[in-house]
Order: sequence, then structure tokens, then C-alpha cells
Amino acid sequence: MRFTKFLHRYSRISSRFIHMSSHENSSETKNNAFYLLIGALGVVFGDIGTSPLYALKVAVEASRGGNTQVGTLEPAVLGILSLIAWSLMIVVTLKYVMIIMRADNKGEGGVFSLTALVLQKYGNHKKAKWLVTIAGTLGASLFFGDSLITPAISVLSAVEGLNVISPDLNQYVIYIALFLIASLFAVERFGTGKVGVVFGPIMLVWFLALGLLGIKEVIANPSVFIALNPWVGFNFLLNHQLVAIAILGSVVLAVTGGEALYADMGHFGRQPIQRAWLVIVFPCLLLNYFGQAALLIRDPSALDNPFYRLCPSWGLVPMILLAFMATIIASQAVISGAFSIANQAIQLGYIPRLRIKHTSSHEIGQVYVSKINILLFLGVVLLVITFKNSDSLASAYGISVTGAMAIDTLLAGFYMVKIRDWNPTIFVPIFVGLFAIDIAFLAANMFKFFEGGWLPIVVATFVLIIMVSWINGRDRLLAARWSNSVPL
Repeated sequence: MRFTKFLHRYSRISSRFIHMSSHENSSETKNNAFYLLIGALGVVFGDIGTSPLYALKVAVEASRGGNTQVGTLEPAVLGILSLIAWSLMIVVTLKYVMIIMRADNKGEGGVFSLTALVLQKYGNHKKAKWLVTIAGTLGASLFFGDSLITPAISVLSAVEGLNVISPDLNQYVIYIALFLIASLFAVERFGTGKVGVVFGPIMLVWFLALGLLGIKEVIANPSVFIALNPWVGFNFLLNHQLVAIAILGSVVLAVTGGEALYADMGHFGRQPIQRAWLVIVFPCLLLNYFGQAALLIRDPSALDNPFYRLCPSWGLVPMILLAFMATIIASQAVISGAFSIANQAIQLGYIPRLRIKHTSSHEIGQVYVSKINILLFLGVVLLVITFKNSDSLASAYGISVTGAMAIDTLLAGFYMVKIRDWNPTIFVPIFVGLFAIDIAFLAANMFKFFEGGWLPIVVATFVLIIMVSWINGRDRLLAARWSNSVPL
């Protein structure tokens, strides 16, 4: 009860810092605000919430350029920690939580919401319409590519953790992963609200565990807070130009899932997602990253697995099991986001009409699209059978996410400045800076193209061809129909 009161109290405090939109969902009341917050934890934040398992470790290893000798890690750890912390602050908190989530289309989020909002103003201009449509369909296609890769790599990485318990279990990894994937997609038909009720408490425990694991090391070595100085990260990149691309490509792992916050906005509303991020997710993620950094500075040999090295010996097995559940739940964010994107694409006439099931009597954005669910399931199963382990899929991870983020920034900047009339003197430089960061992350990940990065591009190209073909054919059909009709 005390913890529940604590969350209610700090949710109200955080809401003072969140600007209320003029068309907030009517269903968000005091009675269900806490339920929506917990549901958002279980559906929206799984992907970004499991990044501490590997993000800092992979980035530090990338900065060493293949050097296997341990030595001192302090300069690399502090530099990369600064890059991760400021990426979370700028890309997720500032861009998505504070700015882009204000661009809602009647409560819905995602790249197609931005597309629809821009087309409402410039839909009568032929060239502008096609540029915006292509940008929107490309962003959605990249998101669908991410929707295939994230469940595959999340579930595989979770099941591969069984090797920590016993290497003999490795031969069963594929079979267990396929079973868990089938179970995950089977529960989607119950709706994101009900799924969130089940997954939410698990993710709440996960985030609290992340924070608690980091606190001990941070208290023992508070000097890690020097990483809050952005110059520490920037200077580290300048001094490591030969591996700067590899470092940025690894740092982006800490913000993957940020685009799902906006895509899933229609499922729970803007405020529950903002509150959950500001009150629970963001502080716990920072504490864990800073705790891992403090541990690596104290004991460089912990680089083999800094996340689990934070755990006391008695808590290792429970933490591994909790990580299994959290990484499996991580798939939920992009799956539910894919349903929202597909629903908006159907309404815009960008794909053939599909059966849409509304799974909530309170939130209009909670939808289930069975055909999309089946296609995603088959695609994920194919990836698991083909690649067999998470390491093989790791190189494919990042291109689709960073590409979708860049398009979100481009469309949101145009909408906010040109249509919402935000002060261009202030916000044009902000959006230019955000777009430059997205392009830097995208360019860093493009170097993985031949190592597996081609996969999301192939998937996105296939989806883009379907959408553009359908839009073009639909426009021609409507033009032919009107040309042969009798004017009223």
C-alpha cells in the first residue's frame, strides 16, 4: 500500500512538469491512471528497459578496437556512460517524451499520425503529398522491419541465458525460443490492456531491480557522476576517431525502443507513458548504467558481464530468470506498435483493408490485427530458425530503428514549426540538432550492412513496395471512377 501511494504521489508531481494537451483522452481519469501507468510499463518499455543487459558492455568492447587486454577502463567507461546518459536525455526524454508525443492525431501516435497531420494541411499539393507519403511509408516500413527483428533477438538472448546455468541446455535453445515466441503471439488477441496487466507488474519489479542493483556501486563510487558533463562523451569520441563509428553503433542500443513510446501512444494515452518514463523507467535505467560504470572502474575484469556482476551471489539465479521474462516482454512494445501502425495505414488507405479488433471499451487505440500478428509470427519464426542465435542477429539490429527515428524527427519538425507555428528561432535549431544525432546513429549502423544490416532494409523495401503500389493503384482507380461519373 505504501509503494502504491508512493507511485500515485510522484505521478502527480511529475504531471506538473508535463504540459496538458487540449484534446486529452476522456477515458484517462484518476480511477484508471495508475492502471494505465502499470499497463504502459508492461507493453511500452520492455525494449528500452532491457538495454542495460548489453549496451554498456558492447560499447566499451567496441571502444577497445579488438584489444583483449583488460587494463584500466575508466576513460572509456566514463566517456561511453556520458554518451549513453545524454542519448537517453536527448533522443528519448527531450525528443520523444517532451516534443514528438505532443503531435498526436486524436490520441494516436506513430509515423502515420505525423503523416496524416501534415497531409491535412498539404494534402492538396501533389508534390508535397507524395514526399510526405513516401516519408511516412518508409518510416512505417522500417518500423515493421524492427517488429520482426526485436522479438527474435529478444527471445533468443533471453533463452541463451540458460547457458549461464548449464551449458548442456544450449541444444534446447531453439526449441524453447520457438515455444516462447508462439506463446507471446498467442496472447496478443487478448489486447494490450490485458497483456499489460500481466506484464506490467513484472516490468515494475524489473525496473526497481535495475535501480537497486546500481545504487550500491554508485554510492561506493560517486565520481561516475562526472559523466553527466556532455563534454566527457564528446571529447572521448574526438580522441577515439578510429573506432568512433563502432562506439556510436553500440551506444544506439541504449535508445532502441524509444520510437515505440510514440507508436504505442494510442494504447495507453500520452500522460501514462510520460509519467512512467519520468518517474520509474528513466531514473532506474540511469542508476543501473551508472552502477555498471562504477563497477567497471573498480573491477575491470567485470567487463565479461557487468550487468550480472552487479548482482550478489544469492540473487544471480532470480535475476537471470527475471531477465528472461523482461527480454521476452520487450517484444511487446514493437508488436503492439505494429498493430497501431497497421490500423492507421488502413485508415489512410495505404494497405488493403484488414479486420481490426478493438480490445478495450475505454481506449480507442487498443487494437489487435490478426493478419499482422500471423505475418509477424511467421517472420520471427523464420528469423530464429535461420540465424539460430542472437549474435548473428545483432548486426541487423539498429538500422531500422535509427532510420525510423530520423523520419519521425523530420516529419515532427515540419509539423511543429510549419503547422503548429512553434517559434522557428528556437525550435528549428533544436530539430536540426536532433536530426543530426539521428543521422549520426544511422550512419554508424549502416557500416553493419554486409554483416546482417541488409535484413531490415530488405524487409522495409518489401513493405514499402506493397504500400506504394497500393496507394498508386488506389489513386488511379479513384481517378478513373470520377472521370466516368456524372457531375451532380
